[in-house]
Order: sequence, then C-alpha cells, then structure tokens
Amino acid sequence: MAGYGDTLKSIAIKYETDIQTLLALNSRITDPDQLIHGTHVRLPSPTYTLHSSLPLLPLCPVTEKDYPEHWIPLTSLDDMAQTDYDVLIIGTGAGGGAAVWRLSEQWGQNGKRIGVVEAGDLVLPTHGQNIPTLNTDQFEQFWHNPLYFKKIPFMGSFSGPEASLVDGYFNEFIALGGQSLIWATTSPRMDDSVLLQFPVPAQEMARYYDIAEQTMSVNAMYAQESQLQDILLHRLEKQGFPDAADLPMAVDLNRSDYGLVHSNVFFSSLHFLAMAMNRRKIDLAVNARVIRVEVEKERVVGVQVVSADKRLHLIKAKTVILAAGTFETPRILLSSGIEGRAIGHYLVHHSMLSVASTISRNEFPENLGVAGILIPSTNSRPYQIKIQGPGSYFWYQFKDVPLREHWEIYLHATGQVQPRYENRVMLDPSKTDECGLPGLLVQFSYSQEDTAVIHQMSQGIQYAASAMKTVITVNGGKSFLPYRFPGQEFHSMGTCRMGFDPDTSGTDPYCCVHGVSGVYVADNSILPASGGTSPTLTTVALAIRTADYIMEKMN
Repeated sequence: MAGYGDTLKSIAIKYETDIQTLLALNSRITDPDQLIHGTHVRLPSPTYTLHSSLPLLPLCPVTEKDYPEHWIPLTSLDDMAQTDYDVLIIGTGAGGGAAVWRLSEQWGQNGKRIGVVEAGDLVLPTHGQNIPTLNTDQFEQFWHNPLYFKKIPFMGSFSGPEASLVDGYFNEFIALGGQSLIWATTSPRMDDSVLLQFPVPAQEMARYYDIAEQTMSVNAMYAQESQLQDILLHRLEKQGFPDAADLPMAVDLNRSDYGLVHSNVFFSSLHFLAMAMNRRKIDLAVNARVIRVEVEKERVVGVQVVSADKRLHLIKAKTVILAAGTFETPRILLSSGIEGRAIGHYLVHHSMLSVASTISRNEFPENLGVAGILIPSTNSRPYQIKIQGPGSYFWYQFKDVPLREHWEIYLHATGQVQPRYENRVMLDPSKTDECGLPGLLVQFSYSQEDTAVIHQMSQGIQYAASAMKTVITVNGGKSFLPYRFPGQEFHSMGTCRMGFDPDTSGTDPYCCVHGVSGVYVADNSILPASGGTSPTLTTVALAIRTADYIMEKMN
C-alpha cells in the first residue's frame, strides 16, 4: 500500500526495482510522478527480471470516445442552424428517403452539404414487421397510437349504410421513416394508361422504376410457388382474371451469407437513410417541425424550424425538398405565402373495399403456405385487388399456425378517384396547433364517376372471390359491399401535383414548385393521377428523378 507522498518513482527507489517494470505491473498508473497515497501497488516477485535485451514499449494511451446516444446519428438544430446546406430535405418517408439516398449515392464524398429535418421522433429502428415482438394485432395497435397516428378532419357529403358510423378523418403517421415503417410493401408500377397523364416520358419513367425496384428489392417471390398461391392463381386465371399474378413487394428475401446480412426483410425508408449515411455525412434532426419556407426574390434561402422545446431556428439552404406528405407539404407552402392556384387542390384518395372470404381446408394440400396475389389496375379495370391469406398468417413470427377446417382469404380493393379541383387541403386559421401553425381542413367527396368505380370494385371483388371458390363472409350475402370511408388508408395524393400549367398543377415536371426557384416536392402529393395502384413505388421513382435533376442543375 503506497504511503503518504509516495509515487511509483519513489517506490522503485525504495524497493530497488526498475520503474518500467512497475509501470508494466500497474497499468492503471500512467504517470510515475503521480501521488498515489492509499493505492495498492503490485511489486515484482523476487524471481522477476526485466529482459535487458528487450526494451519495454511505451504504453498505449487510452483515448476518450464520443458514444452515440441513439441507433442513428443525430445533429442538433443549433448545429444545423450554423450550416449553409446545399440541399435540405424535409421529411423522411419514402420520397424524402429516396432523395437523400440518391444524392448521397451520386455525390459520394464530395463537399456538398446535405441536411434532413424530421417532425417525428425515433419510433422504430426498422419496418414494424421486422420486429419479432410485433405480430399482426400488436403491430396494428402499435401504429394506431395517437402519439404517432394523427387524424385530420374532413368535410364532405357521403351516402351509404356505413356513413353515420365512421369518423371523418384522414390519417398521418409522424415518425422518422414516416409511413414507410408501417406500409404493406405492395409495389406495383402504375398502368400505362395512368402514366400518360404524367408529364414524364414513358421511357424515362420506366428507367426510374427500374432504379427504384432494384434499390427497394422489389420482387414477386414472397408467396411464389406455395400450394395455396398456385391453386388460387390457377383458379383466377381460368375464371376471367388471366393477369392475376404474384404480388410484387419490397422485401429482401436473400439469405445472409459470407458476412452480408439480410435481416430486415420488409423495406422502409430507414434503408434509404442507412445507405446514405454509410456513404457520406448527413446531418439529421428529429422532433423538428418546419413551419415556413423562407424565400427572397422568388428563390429559397432556408426554412424556419421549431424544436421540441418550441425554440425557433433558421436553417439556411440553397435547395429545399419538401417530402412531408400530402397534407403537411401544402400546409408548409400555404403557411409560407406560396399560394399557387393548384397548391392544396386536386386531393385524391383511393376508394376502398375490403372483405373476408372463406376456403375449405380440405380442398388444399397439407403444406398450405401463404397467398399474395395482385389483380392489377388497368384502363378497363380502374382498381386493383390485393388477395392475402390464410387468415392473419400472411406475415407472422414465433406463432404456430393452428389446424382449422376453414380459413379466411382477404380481398382488398383500391379504386381510382378523379382528381378534382374542389377536393382540397386548406388552412383553418380558427385553430392553431402547439407550434402556432394554423390547423388543416380537408374538403373531399366522391364524384359520380368515383361512385361508379366503387360499384365496379364491388362486382370485381365478388367475381374474384367466386373464381377462387371462396365464400364472402360479410354483408349478409347482399349484392353490394359497404365501402370504407376516405382516409382509412395512407393513399392520399395530388395536392402538389406535377404538370406544365401553374393553374392546374403545384409543381413543374421536375417537381419544382411553380414560381419559386429551389423548392421541390418529393412525396405522394406530386402524383397527378392514381389509377387504383398503390402509390409508393411511383413516388420513390419520381423522387430519385427529382434528385438527379437537382444535381444536374447544381453541376
């Protein structure tokens, strides 16, 4: 035990031993002149000698490390306010994530500065279906949590047996990764008849679809060749649905091998962020609500952002990409005084029908498997039908499939809705939120053409169920099926639609807001038409195209 005033050097003299030997035996003491009163000191044994021909190397210094607090690198708004960004992306859903990835992939380690601002918090580190403890019911209950699941009221006139039973709300999911954390990963291309309404050449659209599908691992192999899948597909093909096919999904089904890990099967925008951040430095702030785009002389100079503690920050940027969603993006533009005639208008939301049908287990082999089938939207069939089963076991983990005599097969149809000027998102100055922003009002109703598509969907679902030899178990066998109220699914589009004419579109063909240089949009709001097709793949393809255009202009 070291006494008062002792150091390693004094102990070495006292015990006639080598100072380097003492340092080697007492590695926690790095300074031989350090006062070590009361410290246990190890002495060499009488037989221990330092080999005279081998000089002792100096000890490696212990360096202090900065330890991350989260599973993704974050930057404070205070630090971001000190940086002048070349590109600032608002929102981290599928469109915003795709833009971040493409810029990073193409720019590599150049000197451009990229920032990302997200209004939500860190909620899930991956798509919810990749998390072992979230299976079916638990997953749905989780994402309906009002902490993340926000409701936007709408005004409209609707009729039908369910009209008085459903609250009139559209929905948003606010979190890092956005709605891509909870989407169904269904990823078909839009029909050519719909793409004709886009101000993008068909060949160019096909090119960006290819890039999006490759990056998102889109394939049709999830249920391919299962017994249930093959039999139901065969029945559909023989009974009037020759284009029914394996469901295209954004799922990575490659096996982990040779150190390459493929554990996150279901794709989310967090894949985009991971690919970007592993290529270059990206500044990312969460719980950061953009309330205004700052414009000087018709050119963007930055955005005003409110932090979680309600402090206001100005983040400077030469280019801003708004990817906050169909409702929040027009709110930001309108709150900024950017009021093009079409901004907030032409809101589209797919009409929807969902039914359960039953099959007899005795009609199928023992190894049932799962079914994932898409009857695609076409010009003559302005809706798609997604077919999944058995029961809730299309996706599951750590749960045994019970033996049953009958199983449910679910049919979910989404139908084309006409983009109309009167369907719109608008500010409600009579209500303000916690950040002082005006609330949102949504005005939405179906046209006669939309209602006709709903009836066509009802017949189509019944025909498809009959073709598969399944029996629909809802609506008491009536000839029509009750449709879901608008807003029940995350298929809202069109409020900043792309086009040539500022009177009928919010953005130009490259998704730059009309009349303001440097402000772009990269979410579902840019889609000028929907057909009946799930929109995410198309939004990702167009976001990548917009990122390419921005880089070309900067170069």
